[in-house]
Formats: sequence, structure tokens, C-alpha cells
Amino acid sequence: MERIQKYLSHLQNVLDMLSLRDVREVVDMVMSAYENDKQIFAIGNGGSASTASHIGCDLGKGTISVPGGGSVPARKRFRAISLTDNVATMTAWSNDTSYDDIFVEQLKNLVNPGDLIIGISVSGNSENVVRAMQYAKAVGCYVIAWTGIGGGKMGEVSDL
Repeated sequence: MERIQKYLSHLQNVLDMLSLRDVREVVDMVMSAYENDKQIFAIGNGGSASTASHIGCDLGKGTISVPGGGSVPARKRFRAISLTDNVATMTAWSNDTSYDDIFVEQLKNLVNPGDLIIGISVSGNSENVVRAMQYAKAVGCYVIAWTGIGGGKMGEVSDL
């Protein structure tokens, strides 16, 4: 019971550190992408890759699902993509160029000005995510960094 209480206390401390203004800005940026038919790309490594994949799924499917199955046929859909889900593409770029470029090279094929990139990294210093965010900014995209405390290099590049 003590471990559970410590865990819940830790979660509460993390929630208390969140800025409601920043959360609102993230929601506004995601909704702006939706309303303007822009794509949303999510990227990260390890557990953050799993989170990126989950974002792509939840925005792409979870926003149009109805209780009992199926989807709302006339509802506009989010254009959300996780760049962590295609193992063949990621390993090809990693093998032929560099692991640091696995997201940049995918973005070069897919991204358009005004799209939204969500980079996820606990340290905020994952080089492949940082490079992708720098590229995205250079071509006119909006960039959100989801990081641990401090933001790292990603915090320096991001819009939020």
C-alpha cells in the first residue's frame, strides 16, 4: 500500500508542475492543424516512440469512434501519423545514412508548411528528434516538444 501511495503522490507532483496555459496551447495547436487540414506527426525513441505511436492512433481513430464500434461517417478526421511505426523505413535510413536522420528523412517525403510536429523525449536531447524538429521549423512547420524537466535542445527549437 505504501508503494501505491508514493506512486500516486509522485503523479500528483507531476500534475502540479504542468502549466495549464501550455496544455491549452497544445490543444489549440492540435485543433488548428485539424481545422486547417494539416498533418500531425509524432516522433520519439523507446518509450517515447510508443507514446508517439499512441498519439497517431488516438487522433486518427479514437476521435471518430462511436460506442459499440464503427465510426462517425461524416466527421472530419485528424491527419495524424507516427513516424515510429515503419520499422523497415527506420532501419533503412539508420543503416544507409544515420540513426540521427531517421525522422528527418521521413519528414522530407511527407511534411508541408503549416504541419505540426510533436517531438517526445524525456531528456529533450535525442539527436534524431532534435534534427527532425530543426528541419520542420526550417520548412515552416509548427513544433511542440514534450520533454522532461528543462526541455533540453528540443526546448530551444520548439514553439511550445
